[in-house]
Amino acid sequence: MDYKALHKKLLSKEFSPLYLFHGEEPYFIDRLTQLIEDHALEEGERDFDQEVVYGRDTEPLNLLSSLKQYPMIAPWRVVILKEAQDFKGLEHLEAYVSNPSPKTLFVMAHKYKAVDARSKFFKAMNQHGVVFKSEKVKDYQLPDWIAGLLKSKGYTHTSKVPHILAESIGNDLNRISNELDKLSLVLPQGQQIDELLVEKHIGISKEYNVFELSNAIALKDLPKALKIVNYFEANPKAGELVPVIAILFKYFSQLMRLHFLENKSREAVASALNVHIFVAGEMLKNLHSFPPKKVAENIELLYTYDLKAKGVGNASVSGGALLRELVIQLVL
Repeated sequence: MDYKALHKKLLSKEFSPLYLFHGEEPYFIDRLTQLIEDHALEEGERDFDQEVVYGRDTEPLNLLSSLKQYPMIAPWRVVILKEAQDFKGLEHLEAYVSNPSPKTLFVMAHKYKAVDARSKFFKAMNQHGVVFKSEKVKDYQLPDWIAGLLKSKGYTHTSKVPHILAESIGNDLNRISNELDKLSLVLPQGQQIDELLVEKHIGISKEYNVFELSNAIALKDLPKALKIVNYFEANPKAGELVPVIAILFKYFSQLMRLHFLENKSREAVASALNVHIFVAGEMLKNLHSFPPKKVAENIELLYTYDLKAKGVGNASVSGGALLRELVIQLVL
């Protein structure tokens, strides 16, 4: 079952006796677990019939005992095992999940990695309960995901906003969501989110961010690129060197692939490179500025400076100075 369908069912209080939420992305697991914690029982019932335990602190026999208890005042008991990846003894739960109590709603939140689909426990859970695998949102999907999250919170946005957030924050869905929650505290629903509001309320400069640095380099606008580098040097958290190099390396790697694509329509480029169609259009505009030979030189430069940023062959040059050197060589 996908996230949206499961989210809708839980909001409608269509519950199953068993849930396994597992996988690399904690954001979706946390949201689904919280939905059950907030909606499976009425507020007055939770003190009596809801139990939240943690994998590291839970023994299999104690958990099984909790699962087999009858509710005191509610229609069912709710038992939530958080941090289930630290629980030792999934095999002890196999018999229970093969024949779960109809009076208990059991939730397992297994974060950062998937449960082995070959195990008897997983097969029993998959047969008798609801299993949701939480996958990472791929980098090229992140702007669209942010746009969808903004829409779900009741906001419209300028075209740049999802890209600025994606490039500046990265693939940390919980942090992105938390930052957007800050906006919802101070801005009425229906308002358009633009770069100025992002700068004011989230602290990402509309002019001095990784997205704008990439654009300046792509346009060979060295004065603007160096202004952004100076800002990063004065505000290290705005643009840390190693993540910036990783983003630029990805850009030039994609640019090299773009040179050799037969079909260079925006749609074909977006599909082939796994980028947003807006990004594909910008890359096509700037393609002539970087012939294949220059792209190859830039990829080699980025590899060299990545090592320097990590201390290899560099004992004293600051991150700001390294980035300045790198940007000049990328552009010229």
